[in-house]
Amino acid sequence: MNSTIKSICVCGAGTMGTGIAQAAAQHGFTVIVFDIGESMLKQSRIGMEKNLQSLVNKNKISASTRKIILDKVSFTSSYQSCIADFVIEAILEKPVAKQELFRQLFEVNSDATIFATNTSSLSVTEIARALPYPSRVVGMHFFNPATIMKLVEVVQTKFNSAATIELVMQLALDMGKKPVRCIDAPGFIVNRVARPYYIEALRLAEEGVSMSVIDALMESAGFKMGPFHLMDLIGNDVNYAVSCSVYEQLGKPPRLTPSAIQQQIVAAGKLGRKSGVGYYNY
Repeated sequence: MNSTIKSICVCGAGTMGTGIAQAAAQHGFTVIVFDIGESMLKQSRIGMEKNLQSLVNKNKISASTRKIILDKVSFTSSYQSCIADFVIEAILEKPVAKQELFRQLFEVNSDATIFATNTSSLSVTEIARALPYPSRVVGMHFFNPATIMKLVEVVQTKFNSAATIELVMQLALDMGKKPVRCIDAPGFIVNRVARPYYIEALRLAEEGVSMSVIDALMESAGFKMGPFHLMDLIGNDVNYAVSCSVYEQLGKPPRLTPSAIQQQIVAAGKLGRKSGVGYYNY
């Protein structure tokens, strides 16, 4: 571990937050998982225990290593317990919610603590601008599942120093990731490039083409997952929110208009794998 960061507080005990926390603990960091919901914390702990047991069953780690990893993670619903070298949030995609969380945690952490948002597409600059120490706020966008996906987008704003960004890049490396530095632009890199993949597939579905046929064709063409399988994995609520955000930030170009199909499936609570049903049943 080359980074000066030794402890990480992950805010948000959902799928992404749990994955980030597990990835950090597996690479030797002391981790605090924070959430205001006790039930979410319980689910996060159980999920992490199951994920690590699966690795034991596959002979990828030993039972003793599993225990060491779990011992590195604590769970809390208290803001006062969220003291760490590095804080990363993976809460709902609402700028005001992220800003309020950071304000609370600025008060209990040292002046050296760096704060990162795992936002998929919101402006990191706008999140940071309203905070008392914008230079300490960066973007660090992981991809789902965070325990497996190597890519991390490190988003630099005009407030950040080169030293701060280098620190975050090194942290990503120490977590076993492959960081890519990017500017604070709508959708960053991946979500900007990927929009047409999802939206054009949804357009075809609107025209009556079977979703399973679209997925099968794209997978036979070499894509690891078809667009509908992938949206179900990511979470249809997350994917739809990103589509809306990128569309708005780019000035509402017609080619990126979010699909009514996706809006309806989210409204129906069919969020994908995490809810048991999305474009497919799980």
